[in-house]
Amino acid sequence: MDATEESLKRGIKVSIPGNRIGDIGTAVQTYGESLGYGVVREFVGHGIGRHLHEEPQVPNYRDPSKGPGPLLRHGMCIAIEPMFNIGGWETLILDDDWTVVTKDGKPHLRILSIPSLSPTKAPKY
Repeated sequence: MDATEESLKRGIKVSIPGNRIGDIGTAVQTYGESLGYGVVREFVGHGIGRHLHEEPQVPNYRDPSKGPGPLLRHGMCIAIEPMFNIGGWETLILDDDWTVVTKDGKPHLRILSIPSLSPTKAPKY
């Protein structure tokens, strides 16, 4: 759990106006993979507004094919949700269409924070 908490702190640290969504994913992925964890790709953080799950998606990884992602702006509220597997990054959804397990059957780690962005500095954890 310490690894997901530290990766969350690193994601929050780069969550400042002018940076990009991809900067959050890069911070989370770089830390998680440096410890040997698989960074989950199928589930991501998200924007929060009038509805709980809104755009933009906030991945825990950087996908170079998608570019740097949306610009972070003052007043945005986003959910940063680092998810690491002890093993490979892939997951499976079971037949009940609700339960998620790791593809290799190894444990999963997750933590969540919902920072609101101020105009000049990163949110505090």
